[in-house]
This record gives sequence, structure tokens and C-alpha cells, in this order.
Amino acid sequence: MVIYFSGTGNSRYCAEKIAKALDDEFINAADYIKHGKAGNFASQKPWVFAVPTYAWQVPHIFESFLKTATFSGTEDAYFIMTCGGDIGNASVHNKKLCDEAGLNYMGTLEVVMPENYIAMFEVPDEEESEKIVAEALPVLEKGIEAITQRKSLPERKVSLADKMKSGIVNTAFYALFVKSKAFYASDDCVACGKCEKVCPTNCVTLKNGKPVWGEGCTHCMACICLCPAKAIEYGKNSVGKRRYLCNT
Repeated sequence: MVIYFSGTGNSRYCAEKIAKALDDEFINAADYIKHGKAGNFASQKPWVFAVPTYAWQVPHIFESFLKTATFSGTEDAYFIMTCGGDIGNASVHNKKLCDEAGLNYMGTLEVVMPENYIAMFEVPDEEESEKIVAEALPVLEKGIEAITQRKSLPERKVSLADKMKSGIVNTAFYALFVKSKAFYASDDCVACGKCEKVCPTNCVTLKNGKPVWGEGCTHCMACICLCPAKAIEYGKNSVGKRRYLCNT
């Protein structure tokens, strides 16, 4: 069973590719998170968790989802992590999650996809994005081959910097930057409510036809990148930047 979490489509793309190749179902964890439901899953095929990389770890919100879910049937579990650069030392944390869930950790696959964190970084243009996605496909195929054969994924070499990024840097990043107060809607907002609908944490609500951000934002970038009017900004950081959505 393939379980994914995705803000702008990168991890969903990987999940779909893997599920199709394995002839398996794929499930959107955000549906459970948004409605406050704990997952109760059963499968005889390997567990595959496809998620983005947030500050060199799996998103904390997905970590919480895994910790409240139950898994029966098979014990083998793989992580597929999309990223704009690298996943740091995320594999150590993923193994710990598996140990806590009673699962057999089979490795983490790093899949470089187009950058989408426009709260900080530039998004590559359409041509470059397509090239990055194309280059990710062979990486995914090797991962699929390993999963099909129930082999462990090869782990990337980890440096001291990687350990720091997935450790103290991750902690500091969430404490200092993962906040919603910089989000706002410009006058281009058409009050369609899509931002409220796609927010996995119910942080966005409409008041008097305009979105308002509350507590619990996870910085998935779904609201800002999926806004059809491109009316949502993140302070001055996102102004003029291309929005990203993986439509492949």
C-alpha cells in the first residue's frame, strides 16, 4: 500500500508511479489528517510512504499521522522522499518511526524534484521543472525494482552536516519559520475557497469571503501554489515568484 502526503504534487506523482508499477492502491494521508481520523491499514504488499522533505526530515505532520496509525499484514516499509536538494540524515529518523510502529525499515529513496518552497526559494521555470521530473523517473524506477524484489534501498552517505540539518537545524526551522502569519490574500482573491479546501491542517478559513490563516500551518505551500487567481502571498518572499504544481 502506498500512502502519500503532498502539497504541490511532487510526492503524489511519485506515489502514483509506484502504485501503478506495483499494482497497488495509493492513499492520501491528508484526507485523514484534515478530518482528524487515525489510519487503520492492512496490506500484504510493502508499505510505501511517499512524502516531501521538510527541513531534511519527513514533515512533522506526517510523522504524527504515522504514530497514530495502525498497520497490519506486511511489516516491510519503504520511504520515498522528494526534495529540492537532499534529504540529509532523514533515514535515521525514518527507521526510528518504523521501529515505533513495529515495521521493518527497508530504506529511504531520495528523489530530487522541482523546488516548491516559495516561502524561501525560487521555483524553476517550466522547462527546467520538466527536465528535473524526467531525471527523477529513472531513480524512481530503481526504487520500484527494489521494492518489487523486497530488497533494501541503498542508503546515501551521511555527513556531519547532514546530521546537523536533520537534527538541530530541523528543530530550529520549525520553531522559527513554520508559521502562518506572513500569508495573506491580495485584492485578486475571488473567494473561491480552494485554499480552505486544500489545507490539510484546517489552518485556512474564509471570513467575509477572504482567507484567514490560523494555527497549525505546516508550510506545505498548497494554498499559495494551488490558488487559481494567484492571489496568495507569503509576505514579500513570494511576490513575483512562479507558482509550482506538478501536473505530470
